[in-house]
Amino acid sequence: MARYLAGRLAWVALILVAVCVFTYLIFFQLSPDPAVMICGKTCTAERIETIRSSLGLNLPFATQLWDFLSGIVVGRDYGSGANLVHCHAPCLGYSFQSGQSVWDMVIQRLPVSATVAVGAAVLWLLAGVACGLLSGVKEGTWWDRGAMSLALGGSSIPNYVLALALQYVLVVKLRILPFPAAVSFGDDPQMWFESYLMPWIVLATGYACLYARLTRSNVIDTLSENFVRTARAKGLRPALLMRRHALRPALTPITTLFGMDFAGLLGGAIITETVFGLNGVGKMASDAIAKNDQPVIMSVTLLAAFFVVIGNLVVDVLYTFLDPRVRITAS
Repeated sequence: MARYLAGRLAWVALILVAVCVFTYLIFFQLSPDPAVMICGKTCTAERIETIRSSLGLNLPFATQLWDFLSGIVVGRDYGSGANLVHCHAPCLGYSFQSGQSVWDMVIQRLPVSATVAVGAAVLWLLAGVACGLLSGVKEGTWWDRGAMSLALGGSSIPNYVLALALQYVLVVKLRILPFPAAVSFGDDPQMWFESYLMPWIVLATGYACLYARLTRSNVIDTLSENFVRTARAKGLRPALLMRRHALRPALTPITTLFGMDFAGLLGGAIITETVFGLNGVGKMASDAIAKNDQPVIMSVTLLAAFFVVIGNLVVDVLYTFLDPRVRITAS
């Protein structure tokens, strides 16, 4: 098991380095000159060159890339002499628009995105998996047909359409909920719950519909396996049969999907956060794209890649406990 984890961690490190190189190449070599953007429209060539020097953009690409990668680990210096500024690790640079440390901006907004992701994940797991399990057990009944029809319809609704519809009905017309705001749980638990409820529902709807259909398919396939038929022939009670023999193999593919989906949401739900005005990582990425703020865009890309890679690693480790065949291979 230790060898397996060491190998997986090595692959994680290599993948993250590759993502760093690729994103740096795109955003700092193929994008417009950042110095011109920072300087503005009325700017001299000398001022542009000064800005390029302070950001290290006048150095060879290999040197810039090394400074960026080493800055994530040990920090880096910007400028020289009296204008020297030290960026502490993990250094992701400074925003071209606000001048803030990108890492500080991410840390300030990550709790909002994490709250949205965790709440939505709880909703879609409870609703989607429960609905799929019941539909798989009651295959062909009115419940199965109705639930799968709703799942198909729900997965076809775009997030922004559902978000706008919920705001119009629940906030404007019925006035049941307030307009979402990034309220701290410690300040006002009720307001915190009411503010995040609509974003949770919007994000959870599409995922719950997908998980319901996938869970139903897995349950039906598992119940047709020989080992389940043998257990049923031995007189095992249906509830015990589902819990002990059918549930684990049916939910194993769900584990993989959940790891990927949840990790992706931790990197920011751009559409949902933008529509509801929640100042999370996704909203920050949307604003950075509109303003072509390259350090922020690149940092959000790296953050999303980091969560996805770590999510895959966690899923691989969980597989060693869920599937004995994987456990044997890993050892």
